[in-house]
Amino acid sequence: MCGIVAYIGTKQAFPVVVKGLQRLEYRGYDSAGVLLNSGNEFLLYKKAGKVQDLKNFTQGKNLSGNIGMGHTRWATHGEPNDRNAHPHVSNTGRLAIVHNGIIENYAAIKEKLSSEGYVFHSDTDTEVLINLIEEILIQEKTTLEDAVRKALNEVVGAYAIVIMDNENPNCLIVARKASPLVIGIGQNEYFVASDATPIIEYTKEVIYLEDQEYAVLQRKDGQYSIKVKNLKDIEKSPFIQKLELELDKIEKNEFEHYMLKEIFEQPSVIQDAVRGRMNANMGWIKLGGVDEYLNRINKADKFVITACGTSYHAGLLGEYLIEELARIPVEVEYASEYRYRNPIINDKDVLFAISQSGETADTLAAIEISKEKGALVYGICNVIGSSIARASHAGSYTHAGPEIGVASTKAFTTQVVILTLLALQIAQLKGTISKSYTHQLLAEIDDIPNKIEEVLKYNEQIKEIAKHFYKAKHFLYLGRGVNFPVALEGALKLKEISYIHAEGYPAAEMKHGPIALIDENMPVVILATNDSTYEKILSNVQEVKARKGKVIAVVNKGEKEISRIADYTIEIPKTDEILSPLLTVIPLQLLAYHVAVLLDLNVDQPRNLAKSVTVE
Repeated sequence: MCGIVAYIGTKQAFPVVVKGLQRLEYRGYDSAGVLLNSGNEFLLYKKAGKVQDLKNFTQGKNLSGNIGMGHTRWATHGEPNDRNAHPHVSNTGRLAIVHNGIIENYAAIKEKLSSEGYVFHSDTDTEVLINLIEEILIQEKTTLEDAVRKALNEVVGAYAIVIMDNENPNCLIVARKASPLVIGIGQNEYFVASDATPIIEYTKEVIYLEDQEYAVLQRKDGQYSIKVKNLKDIEKSPFIQKLELELDKIEKNEFEHYMLKEIFEQPSVIQDAVRGRMNANMGWIKLGGVDEYLNRINKADKFVITACGTSYHAGLLGEYLIEELARIPVEVEYASEYRYRNPIINDKDVLFAISQSGETADTLAAIEISKEKGALVYGICNVIGSSIARASHAGSYTHAGPEIGVASTKAFTTQVVILTLLALQIAQLKGTISKSYTHQLLAEIDDIPNKIEEVLKYNEQIKEIAKHFYKAKHFLYLGRGVNFPVALEGALKLKEISYIHAEGYPAAEMKHGPIALIDENMPVVILATNDSTYEKILSNVQEVKARKGKVIAVVNKGEKEISRIADYTIEIPKTDEILSPLLTVIPLQLLAYHVAVLLDLNVDQPRNLAKSVTVE
């Protein structure tokens, strides 16, 4: 959730670190800070608010130094203010730290250190960690590397950390556990960040630390070296990977916001998601991860899908798709709940774990629980080299490219595409789908990007609809069958970026409670593209209108009855009903976007939210 950037090399560190923090703003944060080592002197600047507030605060101050680190904080322990902002410095002023994650046993450690005379100047668990390291360093008269390793073996929780030593201005120590950290290798310089976005303009060679590993980045006599060890003090050869990310992929280009850019990228990223994985003419689907474990998947008693937020809604669609096409029972679980009960899963089951970032803490915990019980784990994520990708037995990348807007859009549709291909490949394997229907669906998937392009042409029309409703206090979203999860997703998008209360419901459930809310002030968004339940949906529209509710209906092109009685209609091209969510979700994304813009809100960085939720 928080963002970390650090640098050691020949450049001035401050511009590199601050620009990196700006690249990480999409992760969500409420304060920012930077620390430089300038000739054995720490220069510390931190401020509640945005990175721009920090830049304004540092105007005219000493910003020299070739080694430095910065942080954007999403508050967990303590309010978002200057005092709790990172970096934090130890009691003697010798050590400094930035930290992403949570130290769960910090209270007991803090009590022990307080009894030994340590004074704490913030409410954070991070300050406890840096003072624990200092206490070990002093009492055991050991090296900083040993002190860090011993402290990390003592703490419980998650962390990605960078540590600087005032007495050694030529060294950074970095470590991670259940929180992402990447090291970029340049020419006589190293970069450290929470993900690759701050690094890409400097180097494409990176090292992803594994869980419970640390690295010592050293500069000595003009020579630069890196040493990687685990917490058992065993050294390993660092594995250098090549970044595939391109700089232009993380720029807004001609779009006003990243979210709008990412909505409009969906036709191209869906093409990327299916490329090489299906052939509509020949009728084959081939996801590499499935091929690796054909026998276990074919003989599975049940599938469990686990995820959080938008990915959970994609998982609900996965349930419809797999049960409809492959006839395998599917359970969909919130990862945040799954980990705190005793789930029934064993070596005859398959867990599908879905996450945009590949770092979602709750989903990672669900993976570990399922692996312990013998289940096969199949990961679906967007970020190559992420924790979920490494923790899964097999899986598929969505190839959505960097998603900077906190409210997920293109990640959702690419997850749904991957789940559709999974359902189809498993259905072929089990013989539960005819060749003709397979060809039909694959041809439709091939054409989905073109049909999304058609929907995007209604952007201005949807903007006009938003002008009528952006001052509403509540929204209701209704859908049936495969479009029920889309109703949930549409409501979530509106909540996330406009702060308007919205609820998604199965349309048939409206009569069982939500109908009490409907009056002339209640906008109701109805997804009305289902052929199989068309008459039922028409009845839902009539029930809303009978109570003076305002209806925004998403309908198939050429539809007459619902269009006649709805207040506003958005037409989409017709496709196979099971694929319709890939089209019906687009107007809902655009509606949420335009409502938030009309409210003059920060669309890309909504309050209190983070892109990569690496804490519970």
